[in-house]
Amino acid sequence: QVQLVESGGGLVQPGGSLRLSCAASGFTFSTSGMRWYRQAPGKERELVAAITGAGGNTNYADFVKGRFTISRDNVKNTVYLQMNSLKPEDTAVYYCNANWFPSRWGRGTQVTVSS
Repeated sequence: QVQLVESGGGLVQPGGSLRLSCAASGFTFSTSGMRWYRQAPGKERELVAAITGAGGNTNYADFVKGRFTISRDNVKNTVYLQMNSLKPEDTAVYYCNANWFPSRWGRGTQVTVSS
């Protein structure tokens, strides 16, 4: 059974940093591209970043380029999102998703950027 468990969220001041983790199980992790999404209150879920199975290629939404970095550890079956220079508009619930299983979602992790 595919499972995705996000963690690492919290309350941070503007300009601060957080590192999110997503532990995956139930599929061959190294063969699937992975993505981070976010959903703010009253808004639709939006793609934040993506990484290929081997980790050689990454893509970012324009609103996080230069601030966020996606990475993965195929031994630990975990994908990460390093978030720097956080802004209040980054406040959202963050979710990871596997390309092979686009309908499977975890519970997400709340990120709140506020002074």
